[in-house]
Amino acid sequence: MNEAYAIPAVAVVVLATVLIGGFGLRISRTTSDFYVASRTVGPRLNAAAISGEYLSAASFLGIAGLLLVHGPDMLWYPVGYTAGYLVLLVFVAAPLRRSGAYTLPDFAEGRLESLQVRRVVSMFVVGAGWLYLVPQLQGAGLTLQILTGAPRWFGGALVAAVVVLAVAAGGMRSITFVQAFQYWLKLTALLVPAFFLLLAWRGSGSPPGDLPPADLPSAGVGAGQPLATSRADHPLYATYGLIVATFLGTMGLPHVVVRFYTSPNGRAARRTTVVVLALIGTFYLLPPLYGWLGRLYAPGLTATHDADATVLLLPGLVVGGVAGDLLGALVAGGAFAAFLSTASGLTMAVAGVVSQDVLPSRGVRHFRLAVALSMAVPLALALLVDGVPVADAVGMAFAVSASSFCPLLILGIWWRRLTPPGALAGLFLGGGSAFVAVTSTVAGAATEGWLHTLLAWPALWSVPVGFLTMILVSLATPHTIPPHTTATMTRLHLPETLWSGAPQGRGERREQPPATGTRRTPSAPAAGGALKGRGERREQPPPTRAPITPPHPTTEGHAQ
Repeated sequence: MNEAYAIPAVAVVVLATVLIGGFGLRISRTTSDFYVASRTVGPRLNAAAISGEYLSAASFLGIAGLLLVHGPDMLWYPVGYTAGYLVLLVFVAAPLRRSGAYTLPDFAEGRLESLQVRRVVSMFVVGAGWLYLVPQLQGAGLTLQILTGAPRWFGGALVAAVVVLAVAAGGMRSITFVQAFQYWLKLTALLVPAFFLLLAWRGSGSPPGDLPPADLPSAGVGAGQPLATSRADHPLYATYGLIVATFLGTMGLPHVVVRFYTSPNGRAARRTTVVVLALIGTFYLLPPLYGWLGRLYAPGLTATHDADATVLLLPGLVVGGVAGDLLGALVAGGAFAAFLSTASGLTMAVAGVVSQDVLPSRGVRHFRLAVALSMAVPLALALLVDGVPVADAVGMAFAVSASSFCPLLILGIWWRRLTPPGALAGLFLGGGSAFVAVTSTVAGAATEGWLHTLLAWPALWSVPVGFLTMILVSLATPHTIPPHTTATMTRLHLPETLWSGAPQGRGERREQPPATGTRRTPSAPAAGGALKGRGERREQPPPTRAPITPPHPTTEGHAQ
């Protein structure tokens, strides 16, 4: 690939990200601005932002690489990634928005009235976020190495620096605009070159496969590494493990879930999810096309263990000339946007938890410190761990999410008998076992046979473990059901228009006053008003009730 075209393309994407993030800084002033964009993001903008952060390095590069190596069996990746939003739409989107929480730990504490559950959920959010961030940084290193010949660590470090700058500048409101822009850039970066690649294929007079293999580094993050070979041992089990992880893992990804808190109301959250299904469904038509063209024109990429580079190299291999260089530059810019958008969302989600549950005090300054801490650990891991395919690494994060957050959200929203001991036991046995399994796989604890396959694709057994454990332990501890469960469940499932009180915003009503002496959720707007940074205005009078805070005993009977 011609560096004279690729480097400016990457530079333009980085500059645009910084400038749009700077625009967010000008309009971010309060707690709600930084954490949930004051819950004013409309369905179209929110859907574009969700799609932008969801379509990660695994979507942009990894799926085409896996299809190049393993063929049509890997089509379950885009199918699973898309269908996961259908499950999210049906079971989670609207109730989660009605909870009024800022983060998953907020929801867990409000629903189960347990500070201990909140702390455990916080631990899992941070762990899953870091597990998902590592392949984004590794993919950025691979991309920049192919484009410029720079050391592999440089790409990850560059993404980390830009993300910290953008997220720390304006929080959720800032990255909403950044991620919406990056979705449309990524779609354009795949759609336009795909059109010219198909024209070249239709007009080619030479047999496919006659082109020489690309000149790639000999060691890289490719699809020919350990996880991919496990499918050859037990492909049917690996396929089902992939389906379960991608279908159920989407609803618990911290950077996806936090986006639904930015919707004005439950109806807007549902509409957002429908638009997301259309946007990501359109995008996922393209990576399989690149994988198929890679099999025709660049089969030699599999020998270099860098099949993840298929999307980057095809324009130069198939089209060639100045046109190929320009198309390659467009793809390079889109790939870098994929790393930046997903890393921004993950960093925002992890930083929100760190600033509320780890750091001793809260405010703009501590939020920005949390952003730096949230990126430092995955950057170090990305530099130390190598050799795992991008799509496989992301699949491991989905497995952990499906085994921990999915049971918590489904049962917490739809089953009133869930208890704090049941939730804790399910998180540790379901999510904990999945986390141990995937980290053992990366560490090389088992390299072949059934043990390796079970560890590499744990969702098929760890998700049932999580659900069954939560149900059985909750049934065994009925005396620990939170006292205000009925009122909480009513809040989750009744439309906002039925809540009593004066109108608070478009489509919303002000909530009931809290019980006297009830502990407020730390992240709620009522927890101190605005983030009191230098030069900031004080937030408007806070809502009179924290998210899902148990109502006063005199109002509970009415809610029942």
